[in-house]
Amino acid sequence: MIRAGVIGATGYTGFETVQLLARHPAVELAFVTARSDAGKRVSDLYPVPVDLVFQRLEEVRLADADVLFLALPHAAAADVAVEALAAGCRVIDLSADFRLRDADRYAAWYDHTHPAPHLLSEAVYGLTEWARDEVRHARLVANPGCYPTSILLALAPLLHAGLLQGATIIADSKSGVSGAGRQARIGSLFAEVSENLKPYSIGRRHRHVAEIEQELAALARMAAPAGFIFSPHLLPVTRGILSTIYVPLPESWSAAALRTLYQERYGGEPFVWLLHEGEHATLAHTVRTNRCAISLHSVPEQGQLIIVSTIDNLLKGAAGQAVQNMNVMFSIEETLGL
Repeated sequence: MIRAGVIGATGYTGFETVQLLARHPAVELAFVTARSDAGKRVSDLYPVPVDLVFQRLEEVRLADADVLFLALPHAAAADVAVEALAAGCRVIDLSADFRLRDADRYAAWYDHTHPAPHLLSEAVYGLTEWARDEVRHARLVANPGCYPTSILLALAPLLHAGLLQGATIIADSKSGVSGAGRQARIGSLFAEVSENLKPYSIGRRHRHVAEIEQELAALARMAAPAGFIFSPHLLPVTRGILSTIYVPLPESWSAAALRTLYQERYGGEPFVWLLHEGEHATLAHTVRTNRCAISLHSVPEQGQLIIVSTIDNLLKGAAGQAVQNMNVMFSIEETLGL
């Protein structure tokens, strides 16, 4: 059995991770930690049959876990990762602390000096479908953000084929309220969100922009896209992300040829669902699953390709992808527990 620990287990992402691990047939939950709720059981906070007691981080022995899931805020996760790696644990970090490879860029976007810059070159960006070999051998995996997962999986086949060289990419993304976390904020209150649709951090203000641009360039291998414009919105639903992405239609590529490109790349992927021609990806295709659903829509009259991509922000966009990465790291069936 794989012994797993979850650090910061009371937030939406941490709790989702606990739920997946608690019913995973190859995992034993060694411990779960929380700061303010230490001493309570998981079932005291959430209506699930998990009676594990939350402990303070200082009370647990990190070496008791084979793998540690860090569901902590940025800056807090890196210090724990250093301790966990020294204790012999493998680490899957669900925060942003190891997603950016450049410490100066991290400081610019997160207003904080990176606590462990020496680990940035070692961390593997865990977009599983595109980093499986690296994840398998990694000690430290940086689990991708939710918006980036929906956007990168949708664009990766085009990028990898070199079809977006010099292109400007526009991503219009909408997320459920759980993406804002479990903290009490006025903007996340039911009365503020219900029957409303609100854009925020438009342009180059959202922190995920840095992560997305870095990985767009990495996936492109040769010549990266010229620009990326991001417009996130808050949807009046609990969970789910829908990204509508606009790119130039590659010259001399028909709709059928583009579909074949995606089929060849994702046909064997258990968690990427390329919809049939004429179908549109919706939240209902992916909510409460670890899937990413993708639909392709060519607009040859305007020289445009529109890609719609949906995921569950708490699963494929966080905890589900983290468990998928764990399965790969320990060489067990990738779909196990998912």
